[in-house]
Amino acid sequence: MKLFWKDQLPFILFYLLQVLLVPPLYWLTGEDRPLSIMLYGIALSTVVLLLYLGYRYAQHRRLYAALSNPKRMLEEHLVSLGDTPLPEAIHELLQLIDRQYQDQINLHVRRMDQHIVFMNRWVHQMKTPLSVIQLSLEDLEDEAAISIQEELERLRRGLEMVIYTSRLDQFEDDFQVEPLVLSKVVSESVAENRRLFIRRGIKVNIQINPNFTVYSDAKWLMFMLTQILTNAVNYTSGTDKTVTLSSQHIGTDLVLNITDQGIGISPEDLKRVFNPYFTGERGRQYHESTGMGLYLVREICNRLGHTVELQSKLGEGTTVQIAFHNSDHLQK
Repeated sequence: MKLFWKDQLPFILFYLLQVLLVPPLYWLTGEDRPLSIMLYGIALSTVVLLLYLGYRYAQHRRLYAALSNPKRMLEEHLVSLGDTPLPEAIHELLQLIDRQYQDQINLHVRRMDQHIVFMNRWVHQMKTPLSVIQLSLEDLEDEAAISIQEELERLRRGLEMVIYTSRLDQFEDDFQVEPLVLSKVVSESVAENRRLFIRRGIKVNIQINPNFTVYSDAKWLMFMLTQILTNAVNYTSGTDKTVTLSSQHIGTDLVLNITDQGIGISPEDLKRVFNPYFTGERGRQYHESTGMGLYLVREICNRLGHTVELQSKLGEGTTVQIAFHNSDHLQK
């Protein structure tokens, strides 16, 4: 109703102006009309105006209601706005815009799907030459082979990040939540990255009860642990340092703590470490960060119903906490 009155306000103002011009017109023509006759004419024309406005509002009631609440209009997806010419014309225009928008969205989705398929195929094709190089390195033991092995693992982790990033948009079709023994998953992840720990001279201390069970997806959880462990190693300088993996109970949640003795994160970077492509001061200093690891960890946790938090102090190290909700952490 409010929008209707705003729309009709110019028309009403012109009508009032016309009414005000009637008495001067009679005076200029020299006709001595009684005041009651002029008031009767004004009242009659006002009644006609009100009848017209009422009819106009009844005709366009759905149109004004839709325009007053556009969010509801979008939810109802272009319902009919009325049978009169103006609402029908607006409805046809909105349908045309909606069709063009949907065509653009579908085109964008098809291009993205093609891009994802291409990236997945390319990553799988790159795994073959990496495997061949890996087999060739097994016969070599010199310093060059060790350097090539390190770069090979970096390539493998990069390809893995690419494929998991591309799968993130189709996460609902690529995960299976099941009970997992947390200590087993953590041990497998550490074993998978053992070469990285050995080369950097970093020890691993696992303090997780073997009876603790969490509900998660094994593949995605392993990927998250690899990202966190890789960061822990890359940002730890010197030997005789330790990465500790422990667990604790917080209410009904089981929290996995991954603590390193690395360089830490500056306070101004702590709130941004989960942003995509953010490397921060330490990442630029060590040239090891892509800015995507912790972002992917947070996105995967959100989709799996977990929670991830990070605590850090400069020069002392960093602790990443993954909270598994509704997990079975009772000792059996």
